[in-house]
Amino acid sequence: MSATTEHAPDAHHAHDEHIPSDRYFIKIAIILAVVTALETSTFWWPKSLSTVSVVVLLILMTIKFFMIVMIFMHLKFDSKLFGFMFYTGLGLAVFVYLVFLFTFQFFRS
Repeated sequence: MSATTEHAPDAHHAHDEHIPSDRYFIKIAIILAVVTALETSTFWWPKSLSTVSVVVLLILMTIKFFMIVMIFMHLKFDSKLFGFMFYTGLGLAVFVYLVFLFTFQFFRS
């Protein structure tokens, strides 16, 4: 028997290489704050741009969704099945929302 023992890799340290620095999360928080500010600024847009504002809000919503899911939920390090489930959920939500808007003729001027 050897006097030295080999330790199995600690499960906690196995994920350390995937954890970004605090600076990274601060940058993401600033980006999310800017995107949120852009979203709330659509409130002051003229009523004539209501269709444009809906499209802009859908694009900004998608950006925030992907950032939060990929970064804070660590989806980019998980199984592809989880990514597929989230992307399918987003696609279905946008589809249902667009069907709702077309049903009530929102895009008709």
